[in-house]
Amino acid sequence: MSNLNASNETATQTNRDSITGAPGSHPIGTAVGAALGGVAAGAAAGTVVGPVGTVIGAAVGAIVGGLAGKSVAESADPTREDAYWRENFAGRPYVDHGSTYNDYGPAYGYGVSSFGKYQGRSFEEAEADLSRDWPSARGVSILTWDRARSAARDAWDRVGSS
Repeated sequence: MSNLNASNETATQTNRDSITGAPGSHPIGTAVGAALGGVAAGAAAGTVVGPVGTVIGAAVGAIVGGLAGKSVAESADPTREDAYWRENFAGRPYVDHGSTYNDYGPAYGYGVSSFGKYQGRSFEEAEADLSRDWPSARGVSILTWDRARSAARDAWDRVGSS
């Protein structure tokens, strides 16, 4: 069983694709890009050539959008971000004395993944959604959104500036 855990840990650390095993999988970024690209391209094609063009445009747009979304997501390597925050979280002004990385780590991860999910929106524009979804995203963290917000924002800003 320990070999299975080691294998799962290695896959998580390298962010491997669950189907191909290739490193650098970014399913959220790819899905968001595919959805947004498909809608935009489909609508544009539909206005020019009609319903058949809409279907073709949506398919092509989904592929192009998926690649664009993957590109945005790849700019934020979750493994690298986790290592950065694990090393630097204790010095952040919002971290309560005696807190552990297990408290704040999920908020940093949430900020990183949400930056790609809400591509094109500012943190303030996405915050209502982030706050609403935090209880299901926080995992082992004991933080409420009011306490996790600064960490998520910190990670969002770091990813957005790179």
